[in-house]
Amino acid sequence: MAKVKMIAALLLVAVGLVVVLQNTQPVETRFLFMTVTMPRAVLLIITMLIGIAVGILVALGLSGRKTK
Repeated sequence: MAKVKMIAALLLVAVGLVVVLQNTQPVETRFLFMTVTMPRAVLLIITMLIGIAVGILVALGLSGRKTK
């Protein structure tokens, strides 16, 4: 089972890397009153990290409710 998880993780990393490397064009991003121009790959990575952080916070919040 550990090998299957490792293969799945490596496959997801490889797919993510391909998506990031194929999206290197600059993109203009507006957030509230700021406008930032950055490569689309950087925007994808930032969005992914925000999603991971939110997922961890939600998981921690739900696990805390089960123990009470």
